[in-house]
Amino acid sequence: MTGTAAGAGQRADMVRNRRLLLGAATAAFAERGVEVSMGEIAQRAGLAKGTVFRHFASKEDLLAAIMLQLLDRLTSTADRLLHADDAAAALREFMTTGVEALAADRAFCEVVGRPSLQHPEVRAAINHLCDVAEALTARARERGAVRDDVTGTDVVLLLGGIHQTAAPLLAAQPQAWRRYLELALDGLHVPNAGALPEQPPCRLPRHVPEST
Repeated sequence: MTGTAAGAGQRADMVRNRRLLLGAATAAFAERGVEVSMGEIAQRAGLAKGTVFRHFASKEDLLAAIMLQLLDRLTSTADRLLHADDAAAALREFMTTGVEALAADRAFCEVVGRPSLQHPEVRAAINHLCDVAEALTARARERGAVRDDVTGTDVVLLLGGIHQTAAPLLAAQPQAWRRYLELALDGLHVPNAGALPEQPPCRLPRHVPEST
């Protein structure tokens, strides 16, 4: 085997192993919480424990990598929708995709979401998502599809708010989030509405406090 072929094979193995680890970790954390050991994750993935640490230096890095997958998916969706002709439909599709993703992975998000917010890469990715969502929301504002004072940060925060509102119902009614999404979308476009209170910050603080 040539050096080039060997290098390509090693890279393919690394990509495969990373995918296996992320899948195993996502399932393990959702089922048992963040106390699952790296050794257990390696065993579930069918890999040696050392392989986990070659990809992720700590459990915190592993948690962040999983959350970054979701954030990257949402950012890619928003980027794509920036080129849509119908700004209102684009914003609706973005919010639908976001809440649907949270509802589908609700066990994981409930367990892993807050711990991962302490990771600087996750905070940076959320801030970037807010920037892209602002561009998407600005197009909707310009076309009168949403209130003049709605921001991209509002939209991103609403994704989690809608999911949390529907969460008690999702085990019995997996699509219950759609009702609250429609209520939120109606609220984003209220003609002659009074001004909203102070706008939330566009950047996450350096430290996100734990819930009490």
